[in-house]
Amino acid sequence: MSNKSPITTHILDLGGGCPAAGVAIVLERQTDHGWETLGQASTDADGRVLNGFGDSAPQGVYRLTFDTDGYYARQGLECFYPSVSIAFKLTDTTAHYHVPLLLNQWGYSTYRGS
Repeated sequence: MSNKSPITTHILDLGGGCPAAGVAIVLERQTDHGWETLGQASTDADGRVLNGFGDSAPQGVYRLTFDTDGYYARQGLECFYPSVSIAFKLTDTTAHYHVPLLLNQWGYSTYRGS
């Protein structure tokens, strides 16, 4: 396995009590002209994306957008938030930024992980 990307994520489906596998995620970086797409990945069987977003991340504002509607639709379930977008700022280019998502059909939470 290759080294982890400087930006990683993990999704736990709190309603199902398990990792959220197969969730499509887009990583973008804010520019003077809007949001630039840097990469796309899907969570693995453990609900993680560890090396799907490249090997460098310069300072700036980033956004992860999670396709929660697609995830729940595959289970035959409705959800209130069809996507979740989390914007965050990177200041230390040598640091690792882990952005977990705690998810259920009707809400979500996030925090800076390790």
